[in-house]
Amino acid sequence: MTEQQAREQMVKLGASFFQRGYATGSAGNLSMMLEDGHLLATPTGSCLGELDPDTLSKVTLDGEWLSGDKPSKEISFHRAIYLNKPECKAVVHLHSLYLTALSCLQGLDSKNCIKPFTPYVVMRVGDVPVVPYYRPGDARLGEDLARLAPHFNAFLLANHGPVVVGKSLREAADNTEELEETARLIFTLGDRPIRYLSDDEVAELRS
Repeated sequence: MTEQQAREQMVKLGASFFQRGYATGSAGNLSMMLEDGHLLATPTGSCLGELDPDTLSKVTLDGEWLSGDKPSKEISFHRAIYLNKPECKAVVHLHSLYLTALSCLQGLDSKNCIKPFTPYVVMRVGDVPVVPYYRPGDARLGEDLARLAPHFNAFLLANHGPVVVGKSLREAADNTEELEETARLIFTLGDRPIRYLSDDEVAELRS
């Protein structure tokens, strides 16, 4: 994929997220690795529904701002993931309704906040650990994600929202949507008894 194609894909997927209510205002950010090893990212304060391919931020893996508008301060935790998960080629961070609501609940399992009850999260994403609450932009957010990145493909930032990685921006976007729909199911089911997948069923899906 050329850089121009990557820019157009980011604009298209950002608009899709916004139009369908996965992102509001200027919340959330996207990034992807280009073939030259640099990162393309959404600029600070930008609305995912109004991105311009010509003003997207371009930064190095070391954080040097190369071109475009100023990158979001949260690019620091994106970089932490890329640096510690070589197969990662894209990161999606949204403040989507149901996953953000889930992130605000007490008593979540910090090792995996979504106990498997459908096969799709198991197959597409795996376990989803919870990162403790830090102020947006806090360096500790990147430190925790750097530690977890080699082992997981998605994370829930406490009181903040999801972070999902992929081998492409399309894959990261699809997996984010799968997680959001699963969180919606959790709230839809409420206090009703849920038939969770057994350990054997989960192992079969992972194999």
